[in-house]
Amino acid sequence: MQYAKTEFETRLARHYDELKWLYCELYHDDEAFASFVQMLRRSWQARKKPLRDQDKRREADPDWYRRRDLLGMMLYVDAFAGDLSGVRKKLNYIQECGVNYLHLMPLLDTPRGRSDGGYAVRDFRAVRADLGTMADLEDLANACRKAGISLCLDFVMNHTSEDHEWAGKARAGEPGYRERYFFYDSWDIPREFEKTVPQVFPTTAPGSFTQLEDGEIVMTNFYPYQWDLNYANPVVFRDMTENLLFLANRGIDVIRLDAIPYIWKELGTDCRNLPQVHTLARMLRMACEIVCPSVLLLGEVVMEPAKVAPYFGTPDKPECHMLYNVTTMCTTWHTLATGDASLLKRQMEAVCALPRDFLFLNYLRCHDDIGWGLDYPWLREHDGADEVTHKRYLNDWFTGKFPGSGSRGELYNDDPRLGDARLCGTTASLCGMEAAVCEGDPFKLERAIACDLTLHAWMLSQSGIPVVYSGDEVGRFNDYTYHDDPDKREDSRYIHRGAFQWEEAERRNDPDTRQGRLFQGLRRLEALRAGEPCFEARANVQVEDSGDYRVLALCRRMEGRELVCLFNFSGDFVRAHINRDGPYTELMYGTKHDGLRDVELWPNGFAWLLREPDGPETAAH
Repeated sequence: MQYAKTEFETRLARHYDELKWLYCELYHDDEAFASFVQMLRRSWQARKKPLRDQDKRREADPDWYRRRDLLGMMLYVDAFAGDLSGVRKKLNYIQECGVNYLHLMPLLDTPRGRSDGGYAVRDFRAVRADLGTMADLEDLANACRKAGISLCLDFVMNHTSEDHEWAGKARAGEPGYRERYFFYDSWDIPREFEKTVPQVFPTTAPGSFTQLEDGEIVMTNFYPYQWDLNYANPVVFRDMTENLLFLANRGIDVIRLDAIPYIWKELGTDCRNLPQVHTLARMLRMACEIVCPSVLLLGEVVMEPAKVAPYFGTPDKPECHMLYNVTTMCTTWHTLATGDASLLKRQMEAVCALPRDFLFLNYLRCHDDIGWGLDYPWLREHDGADEVTHKRYLNDWFTGKFPGSGSRGELYNDDPRLGDARLCGTTASLCGMEAAVCEGDPFKLERAIACDLTLHAWMLSQSGIPVVYSGDEVGRFNDYTYHDDPDKREDSRYIHRGAFQWEEAERRNDPDTRQGRLFQGLRRLEALRAGEPCFEARANVQVEDSGDYRVLALCRRMEGRELVCLFNFSGDFVRAHINRDGPYTELMYGTKHDGLRDVELWPNGFAWLLREPDGPETAAH
């Protein structure tokens, strides 16, 4: 026991001075800091031996999560397998998909009908009753750890459900609980906040405050039943950190910090990305390194790159281990709709210029909508695009209204006044596969499958951790049954949150089916990525001139090897022109190329072209 205690004390000593300085600068309360440290000690003492052993292994291998063979999948427990025990029984399928990073969408206790998809948490230490128990979650985590699968779970930081115990005590006037939220007796201060705070959901939940039945007003930036927490109160930070560590001690390997940019509120600001947010993020990172150093923090920062990168922190004072590559995701869909890779090229040049230590989580689709947060000043200068007109074009394209489009999506939070809306739909449906099957058009189906595989190849070509949305591996279509569910019909995001179609998954090994072609194609791409050193996170990556605005060219170099990745985002046959001598081998199909000055790409097609060290030196560019 003495050795274990020393282990905690050693980690605490490593961070103590900085942790105390940041904490006391923020809260000016030595007694509160002592309470925070005691909470860390309690949390560490509650950590079981297999997790402590994992902590030691991962401390000795700090780059364990940067391996090129990491592949993620995100899923809803109930949609995928009914409950947590069902997911544990389906681990063989998850492993067959090549997945070793599993993100379970929100599953903690929430009120029925007022959950915002699981983001209105009533109890941070209980699982939703229909999904199982906390013991079931721990059993699944144990099984995943034995199978070599890291488990990721959302941690909702910004707010609690109005049904949370703290909210109930605040309503009842119990001392110390009203101060955990933002309560006001009149609209004077809330109106001042709303002068500078943007609305999160202007059509479905306008405003940032809600008036309760007794006349009191509480801050609710997201939905009226989600009460914002006041992190200026040190008790909130202590207790929420303890909740996070409680989940880590159940065996969760990755904690997704939901809506972290919003957690600090200050009158006269937009209450986004304030300096205190980064102080809190840094302290959370240190808390994990002290208590559970094998646990990673994933920041959900759905903003432009200039506001995303700071959440990595600095090399000597890191914050999040990894962040979502949101802008690249939405720019990818813009590129597919326009057939013009110019903006994506510019975006990737910015990403490639970031330090290689910055690790992104890359994806095509997720549980959420696609918001068109593009670089509109550049688009306006480049081709005269007006923001409102361009957003309408993108939404018309992906909802199948634009001539020639085979996409089948639906809009979310449509605001006709501003000409703004977000997009929902599965990858397969947005690529045109659903429309092709409905029309019985084999030619369109071929094109749609090629498009789907190309987009996944593009995701896998980026540095970081690629994550597949459950069902995309077999080309799941939109699920329109949500229109008939009174709890879901107002939220079009449920169009891509439907039940997993196990009958479709049964066709995954049949090459004569679209499910089989997608599944086997993705598995080959993933295996190639895992086996090729050029996909290492520490590889040198740069964007190349492809010779055609419709084609994005990405070059990855590692250990004398060079991989040129070409992606045709148009529906035309094109020829890419890269200034390279051969020989190159196309990895997916094994074709040989004597140089890359004239590479033909099929409509919405791609090529991974490898030059090994024994080939000629790369031509000067």
